[in-house]
Amino acid sequence: MSETYDFLFKFLVIGSAGTGKSCLLHQFIENKFKQDSNHTIGVEFGSRVVNVGGKTVKLQIWDTAGQERFRSVTRSYYRGAAGALLVYDITSRETYNALTNWLTDARTLASPNIIIILCGNKKDLDADREVTFLEASRFAQENELMFLETSALTGENVEEAFLKCARTILNKIESGELDPERMGSGIQYGDTSLRQLRQPRGAAVQTRPQCNC
Repeated sequence: MSETYDFLFKFLVIGSAGTGKSCLLHQFIENKFKQDSNHTIGVEFGSRVVNVGGKTVKLQIWDTAGQERFRSVTRSYYRGAAGALLVYDITSRETYNALTNWLTDARTLASPNIIIILCGNKKDLDADREVTFLEASRFAQENELMFLETSALTGENVEEAFLKCARTILNKIESGELDPERMGSGIQYGDTSLRQLRQPRGAAVQTRPQCNC
């Protein structure tokens, strides 16, 4: 049986190498921690159907390599993304300092309207923290990003990060700020929505009075 959903959103997971991007995706899709995680080569993919605000949404998630040598490959996947998790490691100042570059890439290559949530991952390693919650929170505010600290190991806030991003996109569709039919929006109507959209048009055609002359 094929999945039915109201919308499909294209998501990216971006950020420096070693921040736990693949582990976040794995935790979200499989609900468990990925023990033997190596650096991603190029791009990996996962999808999951979730319920957001009474709507069924399929998240199509592209997990991109953080290493510089794969940058040209991964950039080609940015096009037409509706949302992104921008990930840094709370125990690594270096990954935090690189955020501005990742953010510029996302807004330039994907869309200036891309909905981004900043994720300070490895929250479970609080004793080794190099970036405070307050500092990252200020960065998020200045750059109009949502913000959560996550742990791919314990699962804390992982689901919430993806759902928060999806909820914001859905709200913007409902308020008319985002148009799913605009090319490169990263949003597609699913079967359910398409049926609802087409019904009124079909009904209007049938009620048109017929000319018998």
